[in-house]
Amino acid sequence: MTTQIRNVNKSFGSYKALHQINLDIKEGEFVAILGPSGCGKTTLLRLLAGFDSPSSGEVWMNHKLIANSTFFLPPEKRNIGMVFQSFALWPHMNVRDHIHFPLQHHQFLSEELKTSIDHRVDEVLKMVDMLHLGERMPSELSGGQKQRVALARAIAPKPSLLLMDEPLSSLDAELRMGMRKEIQQLHQVTKASIVYVTHDQSEALAMADQIVVMNKGNIEQIGTPKEIYSSPNTPFVASFVGKANLVKGKWEGAAFYPFHQLSIKWDGTAVTSELRAKNLFPARPEQLELSLSGDGVKGIITNVQYQGKEIHYTVTVEGEEWVVHQDIFAEFSIGDEVYVHLKKWTYGKKMDERKELHFA
Repeated sequence: MTTQIRNVNKSFGSYKALHQINLDIKEGEFVAILGPSGCGKTTLLRLLAGFDSPSSGEVWMNHKLIANSTFFLPPEKRNIGMVFQSFALWPHMNVRDHIHFPLQHHQFLSEELKTSIDHRVDEVLKMVDMLHLGERMPSELSGGQKQRVALARAIAPKPSLLLMDEPLSSLDAELRMGMRKEIQQLHQVTKASIVYVTHDQSEALAMADQIVVMNKGNIEQIGTPKEIYSSPNTPFVASFVGKANLVKGKWEGAAFYPFHQLSIKWDGTAVTSELRAKNLFPARPEQLELSLSGDGVKGIITNVQYQGKEIHYTVTVEGEEWVVHQDIFAEFSIGDEVYVHLKKWTYGKKMDERKELHFA
């Protein structure tokens, strides 16, 4: 199912939650809505789900108007599935009953599914590896198992659009990693369009076909994970996705001089024109390296965090704090005077003619 959001604004009294939102979601596409708390991503999801209507603008699904300022279809009249942050399982129903329920009540259920509901229940439980736990109650399940049931319930009637509101935020780190893979596999099997709301950049980068980065009710940038990470258009996107250090300086063509130090030149070929216009260079922690001598930008190490495979250093440079990731073989201590360098890179041409960054 294709979905179009056109010039949508949403206000709650004097507070404007969404500003002129325009977004196209293609059939079968996995779109992640990424942003910090309060940026408007859940409000946008509620408009798609039918829990709320826009103050102005329109929402279309399959070329049919489903919401504007005076009209909106309720959730049950949209061919959607929903996975909530809190799982939202019914305590009086066992696992099988949770899958059975939407198959009995979903308005868009195909004739084929109507005649094979029990088979569909088994099929979906197999997808999420819960067939052997069909008789268990929610109170008898772990957090990861509860999330599998919530996913299975949402995909059982084969909705055209699947909406997920931070579905993994209540799970521990190891479970989140496993559930990411399961959601990706479900997407490949079901072919449904997915809109996935999250504040976790690693989830968005790992799973989505397209990422929509939101900030203060606005869309800052839309692009593939690689485009968002490698070519941020705004300071917010650069700092929020990948935690880039926004280095001030002077641009001359593709050459960047940090802090106007003409003796130090960085290659900024990959930096977007939008950031160049602001005299900023988005230097990600893994793009930088430290040494005790050389012609880099001078700084003082003020914090050290050991991360196993690498060490994260905070370096104070010209009154600003930069984060630099180094391998475990380069050990520095708090108080060390160091020089920060930009790693050399080369560019390889991809089939689509865009350039891909390779760090040396």
